[in-house]
Amino acid sequence: MAVHSGSGSSEKKSSNGVNELLTFNAENMQSNMKIIYYSRTFLSIIGGVVAGILGFTGLYGFVFYLLLMAFTSVGLIVKSKFSIHTYFDSWNRVLVDGFLGGLMSFVLFWTFAYDIAHIF
Repeated sequence: MAVHSGSGSSEKKSSNGVNELLTFNAENMQSNMKIIYYSRTFLSIIGGVVAGILGFTGLYGFVFYLLLMAFTSVGLIVKSKFSIHTYFDSWNRVLVDGFLGGLMSFVLFWTFAYDIAHIF
């Protein structure tokens, strides 16, 4: 993951005592967001196939997806070494971004794998 310019708290004290706001590098931020979307999409596809093969139906499949996304969020937090503000501008980026796009991929591959494994 790419780090924004400066780390630590949201304000940094300079040598003359004036607080300077940290700036985010836009390219690094875009790269980090791509990592979130790719990892959520990839795990949604894999999770959908697993849920379909295991035969989850109805609410069990959606609970499996919620647990998978929670696992993904924890993995991203661990990957950032528990220093979210060094890599992202807010916690919402890690916790919820890409959730609905991943849900659509999950449902698509969940139904596809379920049909192949249990219907055909």
